[in-house]
Amino acid sequence: MAKKEEKQTKSAEKKTKKPVAVSKEKAVSSSKKEEKEVLLAENQGISGLDKKEKSIAEDLSVEQKLINLYNLQTMLSEIDKIKTLRGELPLEVQDLEDEVAGLQTRIQNFQLDIKEIDTTIGQQRIKITDSNSLTAKYKEQLDNVRNNREFDSLSKEIEFQGLEVELAEKKIREFTAEAKIIQEEIVKSKTLLDERQIDLKSKKEELDEIVSETKIQEEQVREKAKQLETTIEPRLLAAFKRIRKSARNGLAVVYIQRDACGGCFNKIPPQRQLDIKLRKKTIVCEHCGRIIIDPQLAGVE
Repeated sequence: MAKKEEKQTKSAEKKTKKPVAVSKEKAVSSSKKEEKEVLLAENQGISGLDKKEKSIAEDLSVEQKLINLYNLQTMLSEIDKIKTLRGELPLEVQDLEDEVAGLQTRIQNFQLDIKEIDTTIGQQRIKITDSNSLTAKYKEQLDNVRNNREFDSLSKEIEFQGLEVELAEKKIREFTAEAKIIQEEIVKSKTLLDERQIDLKSKKEELDEIVSETKIQEEQVREKAKQLETTIEPRLLAAFKRIRKSARNGLAVVYIQRDACGGCFNKIPPQRQLDIKLRKKTIVCEHCGRIIIDPQLAGVE
């Protein structure tokens, strides 16, 4: 009987211990989950903000999205107008800078050619000196020749050295004439370079003046455009930028004008015009791919 009672008490203790262990494991796992959630919340704070912005942009009505797109288009078109005020000055400045750099490189190459010619002329003069010294040596040896064979050999050497001197002098004349032509080209290039540098300086000053006048206005519009972009969902914004990039006049959002697309001026069917006026979905032109909106959204009667 005593043994049976002991067994019963042991089994009861085991049963009571098991739930405690399980509860401990559950508490540990729940605490770990809480820690992970806290870490994720700390590390992904920025992404959480992005998600909020995305949700805000997605929660907007189609009509409001179209209004925001058109306002963004208006701001970017204003920036384009500011850039057109500069005209072709940036291109002219770039062309002048390229021309100045080309002239400088040309002058440097000419100067290297002059150095090479001077080196070659120096080598030819050394040849003349060596040939003259050999000729003088051979002439002295002529006085002590023993037979006709030695005389003929020395005479040929003297003649050969004379030809070498004539050839070297001819090359010196040719290189000197070439150096003179290159020097004239250097003078012309330097004169042209000075003129182009003066033109470049005046064009840069003119461009800087125009940029300084429109810089503040452009920065203000850009800042507004960036703020407005945050209210447009990324997918729609990416499509807008892609259309704007491919469009010739930079217009990605246009309104209906005389029953036609305001971008390519192709006729829009009546049913499609009705869909655009309902403002329940984003509709693009079948011909040019621009986003079409109702004129009233653009503030046009």
